[in-house]
Amino acid sequence: MAEDIEEIRKRKLMELQRRLAEQQKAEEEAARQQAELEAQIQAILRRILTPEARERLARVKLVRPELAQQVELILVQLYQTGQIREKIDDMKLKKILAQIDARTRREFRIKW
Repeated sequence: MAEDIEEIRKRKLMELQRRLAEQQKAEEEAARQQAELEAQIQAILRRILTPEARERLARVKLVRPELAQQVELILVQLYQTGQIREKIDDMKLKKILAQIDARTRREFRIKW
């Protein structure tokens, strides 16, 4: 009886360890894929943005990461569909940022 209980405990422990190992493996794979995707995005951005525009986007990413990510994805999509034919300079990036920010920003009004 005690041996049966011990055997059941060992099997449960082994099953938990196996599940944990599978979960860790899946998380590592997801992190690797995310890093690979980020590297591809950065490579495309290096091709289509001037150094000044890349610096501006990096600064925006520090302050408003969600806005920067949205801009990055839009720029990559435009590049992949062939709609970007020349490098985007700092002024063009400012305009793009302003347009996207205006679309996504919510106004808060306080009524007295």
